Amino acid sequence: MTSFSKLGKRAGLPVVALAALTAASSVSAANWRYAHEEYEGDVQDVYAYKFKEYIEEHSDHTLQVYRFGELGESDDIMEQTQDGILNFVNQSPGFTGSLIPEAQIFFIPYLMPTDMDTVISFFRNSEAINEDFPALYAEKGLELLKMYPEGEMVVTLDEPITTPEQLSNKKVRVMTNPLLSETYSAFGATPTPLPWGEVYGALQTNMIQGQENPIFWIESGGLYEVSPNLIFTGHGWFTTAMMANQDFYNGLSDEDKKLVKDAADYAFEEIIEHIDGLADRSLEKITSSNDKVTVTRLDEQQIAAFKARAPQVEQKFIEMTGERGQELLDQFKQDLQEIQQN
Repeated sequence: MTSFSKLGKRAGLPVVALAALTAASSVSAANWRYAHEEYEGDVQDVYAYKFKEYIEEHSDHTLQVYRFGELGESDDIMEQTQDGILNFVNQSPGFTGSLIPEAQIFFIPYLMPTDMDTVISFFRNSEAINEDFPALYAEKGLELLKMYPEGEMVVTLDEPITTPEQLSNKKVRVMTNPLLSETYSAFGATPTPLPWGEVYGALQTNMIQGQENPIFWIESGGLYEVSPNLIFTGHGWFTTAMMANQDFYNGLSDEDKKLVKDAADYAFEEIIEHIDGLADRSLEKITSSNDKVTVTRLDEQQIAAFKARAPQVEQKFIEMTGERGQELLDQFKQDLQEIQQN
């Protein structure tokens, strides 16, 4: 087998698709390639096209955006980025966690607040986000350009629940992320890792009884059709990261490096505006289109019962990541405290 064929097999790409990508690279080095994990019009897609808009308006470069499924699933597009087939990738720490264990910190329940102003301020000003994470990603050949929030996490189930005990024996889909599995074990459920492409069918056939996602994704993916009971547990926000292949980025001119950084900043500001009110709009679409949907918002006492189980997840995170994880967690808490005090 040729090295070309081996690369195509590893990346999960048909040889024809790989050939097209490679040919595009050889024809024009200014034709950059960017893949993300979501569908047309979803948050990552909006971010990608705002990034593309800035790049193409401020340079002669072009940018090709690939959406979910066009080049495979999340693991595939990360491999393709590390191999240099893709220049840019947008991937949630939920999938990056196996590559960068410290990225799983976003899945410690009740670590992050859920009010938008505090969340946005955290992403703008956090030392952990803007200084510590870039160094961690660099170790894996990735240039972290921007981390940003997408929305509050919401659990959908086959019936409404208000206590951890009611989650007993329920199989809840989780991303392929060990710490997220620990979270749902702590909550009392049976965590079931599945790739995104299998989730709708698994809910429909009762292979699993629930899952978690931001409300816009629950609406976009039609998950409420097969998992109609929405529970707002207040346990965290969905976070994602946009990055570049580091060899590609380091090979850019100073002018192009600035262009890429400025484009990432521009897209961040645009996405913050985009997600403002997005959850409410998505929930309205869901409830107006399906009369079987129920919405449960846990009160403070009910949340306290779930929050009481969070320390074991935090301890598991430290076991997984060691001293570096502890230092990152301490910085997270310090950043959040300073933001909330201000």
